[in-house]
Amino acid sequence: MEPTILTLDQPLFILGSYTVTLGMCLFGAVVVLLFAGIPAVLGRRRDRQSALDAEQRMTALLTAQTEMQGRIAAMADVLGARQSELNQSISQRIDGMTHRLGTSITEQTKATHENLRRLQERLAVIDTAQTNIQSLAKDMAGLQSILSNKQTRGAFGQSRMETIIADGLPMGAYAFQATLSNGSRPDCTIRMPNGQPVLVIDAKFPLEGWNSIRSAENPEMIRQAQQQFRRDMEVHIRDISGKYLIPGETQETAFLFVPSESIFAEIHEHFEGIVQKAHRSRIVIVSPSLLMLSIQVIQAILRDARMREQAHLIQGEVIRLMEDLTRLDDRVRKLHGHFLTTQKDVDDVLISSEKLKKRGTRIEALDLETAARCPMVRRTQNPSTVVWGN
Repeated sequence: MEPTILTLDQPLFILGSYTVTLGMCLFGAVVVLLFAGIPAVLGRRRDRQSALDAEQRMTALLTAQTEMQGRIAAMADVLGARQSELNQSISQRIDGMTHRLGTSITEQTKATHENLRRLQERLAVIDTAQTNIQSLAKDMAGLQSILSNKQTRGAFGQSRMETIIADGLPMGAYAFQATLSNGSRPDCTIRMPNGQPVLVIDAKFPLEGWNSIRSAENPEMIRQAQQQFRRDMEVHIRDISGKYLIPGETQETAFLFVPSESIFAEIHEHFEGIVQKAHRSRIVIVSPSLLMLSIQVIQAILRDARMREQAHLIQGEVIRLMEDLTRLDDRVRKLHGHFLTTQKDVDDVLISSEKLKKRGTRIEALDLETAARCPMVRRTQNPSTVVWGN
C-alpha cells in the first residue's frame, strides 16, 4: 500500500462556502505560535528592565535618604537654635509683660482707690443733700399746711410783708395793724413826710381760688376755678378800696401785696381784667420785689424830707460858723501884726548886738596896740587888767 502524500493545497474541510487547505492551517498555526512566543520574550525583557530600574531607584532612594538624613540633622540643629532663641525671646516678653501688668495693676489699684475715695466723698455729699432735701420736704409740708389754712396763710403773707418793710424803713416810719378812723385795721401803714396821709398796704391775698386753679384736673374745672378766683379778687379789691382809701387820712392809692413772684406774673399774664379793675380802683398789685423797690423809693423820699427839715438848722450853723471864722480871721491878722512888730524889734536887737560885737572887736584890737606905746598905761599882775597912772 502506497503512503498518502499530503500537499499544502490539499483541502481539509469546507467552512461554509470557503475551502480551508492544509497550507492555510499550517500558516495559521505558525502565526499562532509566533504570537504566543513574542509576549513571553517581551515579558522577560521587561522583567530585566524592571529589575534594573528597581535597583537604580533603590540606589537613588538610598542616596536621597542619606541626603534627607543630613538635611533633617541640619534642620534639627537650626530648629534647636531657633527654639532656644524663641524660648529666650518668649521669656523676655513674658517678663516684660509681667512687669507691665504689675505696673498697670498697681496704677489701676491706685486709680480704683482714688475713684472709691471720690465716690465716698460724693456719696457723703449726696447724703448731705438727701438730708437737706428731706428737711426741705418737711418744710414744704409745713408750708403746705400753712397755706391750707386761711388764717395761717394770711399770717405768712403778713410776715413776708413785715420783713420787707422792717428791713427797708427806719423805726417809726411804719405801723402794723394800726386802726383807722373808720375802725378798719390794715396790715401796714407807712407814714409819709410833710404831714402827708399814710400809705396803706394789704397782705390778705386770696389764695383759695388760685390753689383751686392749680388743682383743677380738666378744662371745665379750670374755667370754673378761674371764674371763682376772678370773683374773689374783685371782692377783695372792692373791700380794700372801701375800707382803706379814706380822703385826707390815707393816700389815694393802696398796695395789694402778693407773696409770690410767680402768682404776680400769672395774674398779669392771664387776668388782665383784674389788673385793670385794680388800677381803676386805685389799688396797685405788688410782688415782693416791687414792694421792696417801693420801700426803697419811700426811704429816699423820707431821707430827702428829713434833710429839708434840717436845712434851716444847717443854715444857722453855717452862719454861726462864718461868724466864728470872721473873728478867727481878725485875731489871726492881729496876731500876725504882733508877730511883725516882734520880728522888727528882734531884728533891731540883732542889729544892735551886731554893732556891739563889732565895736568890742575894735576896742580889743585898740587896747593891745595902746598898751605897748603909751607910758601912762601900767599893767597889773592880771594881764586883762589895765591901770592908768599919772
